[in-house]
Amino acid sequence: MFELDNVRKVFDDGTVAVDGLTLAIGRGEHVAFIGPSGAGKTTLFRLLNLTLRPTSGVLRLDGLDIGSLSDAQLRAARRRIGTIYQQHNLVGRLRVVHNVLAGNLGRWSTLTAVASLVSPREVQGAQRALAQVGIPEKLHARTDGLSGGQQQRVAIARVLVQDPDSILADEPVSSVDPSLATFIVALLRDLSAESRKTLVMNLHSVDLALQYFPRIVGIREGRVLFDEAPGKVSADLLSTLYAGDADEETQRDRFDEILSVSGVCRPLRP
Repeated sequence: MFELDNVRKVFDDGTVAVDGLTLAIGRGEHVAFIGPSGAGKTTLFRLLNLTLRPTSGVLRLDGLDIGSLSDAQLRAARRRIGTIYQQHNLVGRLRVVHNVLAGNLGRWSTLTAVASLVSPREVQGAQRALAQVGIPEKLHARTDGLSGGQQQRVAIARVLVQDPDSILADEPVSSVDPSLATFIVALLRDLSAESRKTLVMNLHSVDLALQYFPRIVGIREGRVLFDEAPGKVSADLLSTLYAGDADEETQRDRFDEILSVSGVCRPLRP
């Protein structure tokens, strides 16, 4: 579904956010990106959802070289990708139904979109999506009156209405409590599996990544440090990935505990 070949992204101030990254993600695959803050994960996501273009290298979506697409073709390609952001990106003063139906904007005309603000179109689709995320009763609630976790579910429902081929979730649970974080990650995994969508998620929580994803990609300094199944992710690999974030021995013990709790079979310490 996604193929990056020696992709580099350098911003105008000279910051190298992604540096010679090569990676392939298959159609229907579920992949978690982990790594320290500033590793380049969010920039990588903006490349994958086609809101940024690489400075150099080749990015392909389903075999199409993004650099060769016209503006119209690029807009069509973006409609195939649904993104869930940490900040939700909802319009708080609007009702939930309007925010969920925003998933249709890529295929609605401007006139239809404006008319839907007055009299919502395809309400049944919004109702079904909200039922899938567990809050059907919030259809007509004002969005800024919802809790952070409920707003994240609205954002997920919006992507379900969009019905993309791939879902990219950038730190979708960083602002919710641990129990709700587990629910949201499991929900996204299950919904993607049912509809055979590609799911790529940036996660700050290493234990959630190990528990719910069959493929873990460690990103550091804009490069892939490792690309492994959960059972091959060791405390040594995690300590190298997050080097500098904490005292080395304390960090190693913390990762040993995470690996133990997650139930992942890991290499024994020497």
